[in-house]
Amino acid sequence: MSETEKLQVLADRGCFVCGSENSSGLQASFSIDAELGRATSLLQLDQRFQGWQGVIHGGILATLLDEVAIYACRGKGEQFVTAEINVRYRKPVPVASLILLSGQITEVRRRIYKVASRIEIDGVLHAEADVRVMRLDK
Repeated sequence: MSETEKLQVLADRGCFVCGSENSSGLQASFSIDAELGRATSLLQLDQRFQGWQGVIHGGILATLLDEVAIYACRGKGEQFVTAEINVRYRKPVPVASLILLSGQITEVRRRIYKVASRIEIDGVLHAEADVRVMRLDK
């Protein structure tokens, strides 16, 4: 990729998932273990994010799986974007449940990181994704 083709990715605290200045967003915070290539977050989502009554919308769950994958990579660099995501929904996620998000780097090849993302409630898997993440700052 030439210099003129490189994508500029700028942080501005407006991210829908983690942006502290996005009043409509989730404002999730993530813990990163750079050595293990892992990120986690605990959060609860209210009815604003539901699809069917009492159930969190699948698009929101996919967004969370995407974001935790990016954070798993953030211990290795600063700028990453999702290249591909394959989501599998296992069980509905009830509104107001305490959700554990986790992302784990499983493979690195040049600028592509493969990450396994999961959403669990009380140790039970509710959704998972295989995510290919591209590093931009290398």
